[in-house]
Amino acid sequence: MVQIIAGKKGKGKTKHLLDMANAAIKGANGTVVYLDKSAQHMYELNNRIRLINVNEFPVASAEGFLGFICGIISQDHDLETMYLDSFLKLSALEGADITETYETLKKISDKYHVTFVLSISMDADELPECAKGDVIISL
Repeated sequence: MVQIIAGKKGKGKTKHLLDMANAAIKGANGTVVYLDKSAQHMYELNNRIRLINVNEFPVASAEGFLGFICGIISQDHDLETMYLDSFLKLSALEGADITETYETLKKISDKYHVTFVLSISMDADELPECAKGDVIISL
């Protein structure tokens, strides 16, 4: 399953994502991972949530980003949920069409039973059709 928190920059998406991650770890049977563009939110996350600063790795394209996601999944068979803050930046898709990457992420989610929760700096009505039905919070 893929879920989206949508809204323009500065609307509070990260706060919702952090709250969701901290709530999820309380009932989690497996691993929860939080991907971010820095380690800034380290102290706002429960210490059982693995924070990964994607900028520490050479991820320069959407394909590289998907490979990075698959690498994380392949190393942790107990992975339940991944929270992706600033999805467009992490996936190198700012200003680009996210459709292909988004659909691939949905396939990965279905195959490996991992839930992805994305914060996307776009209004919900700007998202591609394939993603509009997955918006859980629109700010």
